[in-house]
Amino acid sequence: MNDTARIDKWLWAARIYKTRSIAADACKNGRITINGVNVKPSHTIKAGEVVSVKKSPITYSFKVLKPIEQRVGAKLIPEVYENVTDAKQYELLEMSRISGFVDRARGTGRPTKKDRRQMDAFVDPALFGFDEEDDKEDDF
Repeated sequence: MNDTARIDKWLWAARIYKTRSIAADACKNGRITINGVNVKPSHTIKAGEVVSVKKSPITYSFKVLKPIEQRVGAKLIPEVYENVTDAKQYELLEMSRISGFVDRARGTGRPTKKDRRQMDAFVDPALFGFDEEDDKEDDF
């Protein structure tokens, strides 16, 4: 058994990215770090290293248990890596899920009627009872 693996192959084999080319692009764009250092797709990893993966809006951290280059079934993933992501990152993810419909991702198109109603329900309580008509009457 090989005790090292290319980082792009490992990210794909460990099912962190869907394809190896997406994993390689993530490395090239600086979204993959080991010990705080950006790595190239050809970087070799060993067991025990901690790989940080930036997937907006949070950064996942994985401890390499087995450096593999062949994709394995989802049931075998606990043997390949251990998820050591900080709990604060998951809180950040939950917060972005709750308020995610206000900041729409570019290219997602116009909000649906349901989205608009959700945005109105979210924004209206933030006005704290101030009416726009009251402001107009006070102006002379």
